[in-house]
Order: sequence, then structure tokens, then C-alpha cells
Amino acid sequence: MRQDIIDFFQQFIHEFQLPLKNPVLIFSLILFIILLSPILLKRLNIPGIIGLIISGVIIGPHGLNILAKNSAVDLFSTIGLLYIMFIAGLELDMNEFKANRNKSIVFGFFTFIIPLAIGFPVCYYLLKYNFDASFLTASMFATHTLVAYPIVSKLGISKNQAVAITVGGTILTDTAVLIILAVIMGKSQGTLNQEFWVQLGVSLTIFSIIMFLIIPRIAKWFFRKLESEKHSHYIFVLSVVFFAAFLAEVAGVEAIIGAFVAGLALNKLIPHSSALMNRIEFIGNALFIPFFLISVGMLVDISVLFSGPMAWIIAITLSVVAILGKWMAAKMTQLVFRYSKAQGKLIFGLSGAHAAATLAVILVGYEAKILDENILNGTIILILITCIVASLATEKAAKKIILETEEDPAALLQADHIKNEHILIPIANIENLEKLLELSIFIKDKKSVNPISVLSVVSNNEEAELKIVNARNKLESFVKTASAAETKINIITTIDHNAISGISRISREIMADLIIREWPAKTGFLDKLVGETVDSVLTSTEKNTFICYLNKPLVLHKRIIIAAPPLCEHEIGFELWITKISRLSQELSIPVHLYCNSTTGKAVSKTMAIAKLPIPFSLIPFDDWDDFLILARNIQENDLFVLISARKGTASYTQVLDNLPAKLEKHFAANSRVIIFPQQHKTQEGLEVFDDINTDPFNKGIESIQKIGKEIGKIFK
Repeated sequence: MRQDIIDFFQQFIHEFQLPLKNPVLIFSLILFIILLSPILLKRLNIPGIIGLIISGVIIGPHGLNILAKNSAVDLFSTIGLLYIMFIAGLELDMNEFKANRNKSIVFGFFTFIIPLAIGFPVCYYLLKYNFDASFLTASMFATHTLVAYPIVSKLGISKNQAVAITVGGTILTDTAVLIILAVIMGKSQGTLNQEFWVQLGVSLTIFSIIMFLIIPRIAKWFFRKLESEKHSHYIFVLSVVFFAAFLAEVAGVEAIIGAFVAGLALNKLIPHSSALMNRIEFIGNALFIPFFLISVGMLVDISVLFSGPMAWIIAITLSVVAILGKWMAAKMTQLVFRYSKAQGKLIFGLSGAHAAATLAVILVGYEAKILDENILNGTIILILITCIVASLATEKAAKKIILETEEDPAALLQADHIKNEHILIPIANIENLEKLLELSIFIKDKKSVNPISVLSVVSNNEEAELKIVNARNKLESFVKTASAAETKINIITTIDHNAISGISRISREIMADLIIREWPAKTGFLDKLVGETVDSVLTSTEKNTFICYLNKPLVLHKRIIIAAPPLCEHEIGFELWITKISRLSQELSIPVHLYCNSTTGKAVSKTMAIAKLPIPFSLIPFDDWDDFLILARNIQENDLFVLISARKGTASYTQVLDNLPAKLEKHFAANSRVIIFPQQHKTQEGLEVFDDINTDPFNKGIESIQKIGKEIGKIFK
């Protein structure tokens, strides 16, 4: 017994011999570091990213030697780096990027050429390295890794234009540097010939075809066929990321380029507010990205600073040149495009960190004996310094941008409304709920504290209680969809004489701003006589109302086509539908084409400028509403068609609008379609006249007619 105890303790002590070798213990330690280091260092006002890097320095082989750089650490580190690049490509606002691609090219040019122009003379003339070593080291200054990107993502400013052009510039400059690396290596090995350039061009072309033409089509098919298998979606996305990284390496560039391109390829298929996007960000930010940051710290060897004055000189020189080059590039970009100082600092912060690409360049050069040990050690110190500086600069600039946004007069005017925004989804057919719920999540303002309310109205009869229980049970399953997207759902089941009465009453009780309804099903004559019609829904409430027919997942649509009648700019809900369509366009990364007259077009442009909406609408002149079907020539199968209509008695109402819902159903049957009825004022005088009328006899009469209708319907079945 005593020997067993001794053996146990010996085994226990053996497991804690440094460096740790037990994979379970290693993983447990790293998880504790991920959990505790940001919490502890937050009290010292040190960003969590820096805390993770410093933790890596402490536990790494050059610190306390608790962990060694092994295959497991390298694997998780690689996953984390690829994840950062993938999320950057995924969160990139494609509409903003396309609109500002020239700005990204300009920034990419600045952030590539300025560090290169500063770095080469310093290395060649000051540090006395040869041409190849100087040029390769100088190209290292031009690279940057989006180490600080999780900060802007967490603070919710990833859609800012400064972020968009920085991310766009990253891929340009890193690709250029990696090509320089391939050229210098080819030169040193004597393989830099015509065959080299042909092979590189062909491989990159094949890679681009696979990623931008084949992968999106496979993804669309997969998401459509396995729409209900949400967990499979995540596994599929992860597979695409690593397959793309592998293809990039085969093509002759770094894996990080492949991960970024995978993000661009899937960008339009994974909306930012979707449950899938939430899963991707959660797992990345919780596990993979922190692992990468810890591994960056494990590379740092502080002892090299004590190896002699030359190590100090090179390390300080490289760090100063790296920071100065990126700062000048960011400053030039700020001045050229007239960005705010905060945006300029944000560009510097995001582009100032050197890690993956930098290390790749230096390690390849070191192994090929182009660079010496002093450059390698100096670069590792540079990685630590630039990551810390970049993280601090990014966090400070991001918070400044948030404050500037909050102080904006237009933002202040809308703040109270946004905070209290409430969306109501009355549902009759449970099969339509998922698509309506997805639409609501996409267009809902993320700052609103109110949940999305899902309503089921049960007829007031002897089976009412049983129907309420059944309705609630069915609706509960859909709460999981919204929960995965971190959106609160409130389920309401109520008893009323009919659906219309229940919707009207509940919309007033919860003070709903927007009602999202399913497209009415085709009904028989008797149902039309006593049942629910579009007109009856609209006359029962003055709220903004979206009537939707969605025949496919929203991510499969390629354009939003809007038809807006004259004078619609005078309706109360004018700004709301512009905001919601703009947000939907941003989530789906698809363009918006608006057919309207010139006056309405000017009002739309003015509203978008005041609200600082990021998605510009393409305005197409249209006045011939009597020949509305002429629009069918320009509508494609994957377009989402939106008709701005109006209730009777409103400024933009015209008799032509009465017949359009039927025409949409007939002539646009293959399209998803939404009819928007903007908010209107109710006539107070009319309400006051009928306030004292007892409606009970009327309601009982309706119930009797409904029962008769159901019995007649049974006869003819």
C-alpha cells in the first residue's frame, strides 16, 4: 500500500517535469492562461491580446520553459492564424470594399513601398548587409499580420471604412512580399527563369478559379440541401478554410492568403448576424486565436538582448524602422483620403503588427543562409514590440471612433428609437417562421434591448387552451435558431376572436415598430369573405408592415430590387424601410437597385447621407407605374424584389398599388418578394367615435360565421 502511494506521487511529479509533455495537462494549462491572463492584466489596462503574448513569453522555451514548441502547439497556432485571416475576409464589407477598392490599392501601395523604401537603405548602408539580405529584410517591414483585428471585431467597428481598406491592403502587400520572397529564393538557387514565372501565374490562376467560381457554387448547394443541419454548416466552412490554405501553398503562396481568400469566397453566404457567423467567431475568439497569440509569445527569446551590443542595435533598429514605416503609410493614407485622426491611428494599429508573414520571410531567409542570427533574433523582438504597440494603438483608436459615432447628432437623434426598437412576427404557418425569423435577425438593430416577438393567435373556442399549448411547443424549437445568433426571442400565444384582432392588439401592447408577416395563402371564396386578407391586416394597424414571400434562404439572393412609388418620401416609415433594406444589403453583401422618380431618388440619397448608411442604392429612373410589369424584364431569378406600397389615404397611395400584390404573385412567382407598407398616422377622430361601441355582439357574429364556414368547407372536401 505504501509503495503504491509512493509510485503515485512519483508518477504525479513526473507529469509536471518541464517542459510539460502530457497533452491533456498542456491543453488545460493553455485554457487557464486564455481564461485568466486577460482578466488579470485588464486591471493594469493592458489589452487582452498583449496579455496572451506576454503569457507565451513567460511559459515558452525561452522563458520558464513550461511548454516547448512542439507539433501540437504549431498545429493550433497555424489554425489560429488561418482563423484570423479567414474572419478578416469573412467580415470584410464587400460592398464597402468594392466601392473603395481603389483606396485599398492606394493604402496597399503606401504600406508596401514606404517601409521598403526606408528599410532597404537602413539595412544596406547602416547595418552593412548585402543586397539580397537587405532587400529581403526590407520586404519584411512591408508585411503585417492582423493580430489586432479581434479588437475591432469585438468593439463592433469591423465595417468601418478604415478597417475595410486596411484589410484589403493587407492581402495586397502580403502577397507582394511573399512573391518577392519567392523571387529572391529563386535567384539564390538559380531557378529564377521564365519557367518560374509561368508556373507561378498558372498556379495562381487555377487557385483563383477554384476559390471564386467553384467553391461558392458548392457552398450554395450544400447550404440549400442541408438547410436544417446547422452543425454541418460549420464543419463545411472549416473544411473550406483549410483546403483553401492547402491550395494556396500548392500554388506557391502562403497558407494565410488561402484562408483570407476563403473568407472572401464565402463572404456573401455567411451574413454577419447569422447563427453560423456567431459560431465561427465564438470558437475562433475563445480558442484558436488566443492559442496563436500565445504561440507568438513563445517565439520571443529575451536572452538575445544580452548576447552583445550588436543584438541590441539590430533589434532596436528593426523595431523603429518597422513602426516608423507603417506609421508613415497610415498617415499618408489618412491625409490622401481625409480620414479622421482616429481612423488614421486605427489603420496604423491594424497594419502595425508583425507576426506570421514577417516570421515566414525571415525564417526562410535564415534557413537559406541569406540572413544571419542577429536579424532572426532582432525580428523576434520586433514581433513582440510591434504586437504590443499595434494592440494599444488599435484599442485606443477604436474606442475614439465609437465615441465620435455616439457624439454624432444624427446618431443621438436615433439612439432612443434604436434602443426601443421592437419587431413582431405574427405566424400562421410554422414552416415559414425560420425564414421570417432570419430576415428579422438580419435587419434588427443590434443596439435594441427589445427581443423579437413571435406571435401565434388562437381562435376563441372550446379548443383554445389545447391549441395554445401546441402552438407554444412548436414555436419553442425555433428559439434555438435565434439563440445561436445571440438574439432574444419572446414567444407570445394569445386567444382572440380572429388573427387580425389579436395581431392588432398585441402590436399595440408591445409597442411594435415593425410587423413582419408571411405572404397570405390562397383561399377560397368563403375564407375571403370572413377570413384574413391583406387589406384587413393593414387597416387594423398603422405600424410599418413587411409582407414577405421568401422561396429560398436569404443568402442565395444576388440583388435587391426596389420599386418605390412617387411621394413615398412623405410617409412616416420612409426612413425605416431605407435603413432596414440597407442593413439587409450589408448583411448579405449584395447591391440594391432602386426604381423610382428623381424626387424620390434625391430624398433617398439625402436620408442615407444623414443616417450615414454604408450601402449606396443604385438609382434607376422609373415613372411608368401603369405599365409596372415592364420591370419584369430586369428581374432575375435570384433577385429579392421589394415593392414599396401604401395604405389608402396616405400621401403616396394610388389605385395602381391595389392590383400590384396580385401581379407580383402571378408574374414574379419565381422570386422572393416583400411588400412594404410604411407607417401611417391613424385618424384619431375615427378612433374616438368608435371607442364606446361594444364589439362583443359583432365578434360573436364573426365566430358563428367562421364555424358555419368550416362546416361548409368540410362538406366540399
